[in-house]
Amino acid sequence: MTPPIALSCGEPAGVGPEIAARAWAELRGDLPFFYIGDARHLPAGTPHALIGDPSEAPTAARRALPVLQHDFPHPARPGDIDPANAQAVIDVITRAVELVQSGTASALCTAPINKQALKQGAGFAYPGHTEFLAALADVDSVVMMLACEVLRVVPATIHIPLREVPAALNAQDLRDTIRITHSALKRDFGITNPRIAVAGLNPHAGEGGTMGREEVDLIAPVLDTLRDEGLTITGPLPADTMFHPEARARYDAAVAMYHDQALIPIKALDFARGVNVTLGLPFVRTSPDHGTALDIAGQGRADARSLIEALKLAGRMAVARQRAQALPRP
Repeated sequence: MTPPIALSCGEPAGVGPEIAARAWAELRGDLPFFYIGDARHLPAGTPHALIGDPSEAPTAARRALPVLQHDFPHPARPGDIDPANAQAVIDVITRAVELVQSGTASALCTAPINKQALKQGAGFAYPGHTEFLAALADVDSVVMMLACEVLRVVPATIHIPLREVPAALNAQDLRDTIRITHSALKRDFGITNPRIAVAGLNPHAGEGGTMGREEVDLIAPVLDTLRDEGLTITGPLPADTMFHPEARARYDAAVAMYHDQALIPIKALDFARGVNVTLGLPFVRTSPDHGTALDIAGQGRADARSLIEALKLAGRMAVARQRAQALPRP
């Protein structure tokens, strides 16, 4: 039996507690998960059951949201961040990683955090969740994937100004990104022979060097090297023709060169159900593709669909990874 999924609480003043409650109401015992956080932060009236061990979650989930209690210094007021709770938010993430690394939990799904609050309240030294998880797992290179039912896309560069993208792109990082994506498609998505499409940086993929030479000088040589390794790759392709239905049918994941090139198509295709996946970790990690939404927290307006999809995808990935690990090594 696959262990339950760990859901870290994230920022308790945000929408995390209420979407966790709604996710349980939708999934119940069909996809057991447990919430790591302070039960006081859940919306009033949320059916919840305190558990002493994650193994209790599948039974408890049939009647209530299983909660692995983690005491916070203060209650949470929706929309009003309390810096005194910052260290507890960080400690919950650390605890969740320990559980998933030990095999007590099958996967980690993380509710959104507020990075500024963590820096102010606890001196959080990481740009975000992903970098902190990589440090906890002692991993040098991780990759962000955004996934929905009809598209998986990976940005080669993430949160940097557009003018800095050409200088930030380099052969080693691009190779690593594509290799990590390829490995994850096999191990975590169960795709035997992954097909990866790679976008160019410039309009028309540079049009033979007349609109920029990054495709000719950087991207194409990297792709040739990876093809020699046996990877099935197309590109560099014009990004404006990569995301219509017929094009998407020809690949299992797309690699884009910068943030908006990747995120605009997935948010246009399925804004409410996109899932953030971290590839390259020694455990499965997913997250809803939105932030803490402090402006609507506690108002009953938060949309739980992205979290529900993140939990579902975490469950599928955990099963695929277990199967891959059980296969004999070649």
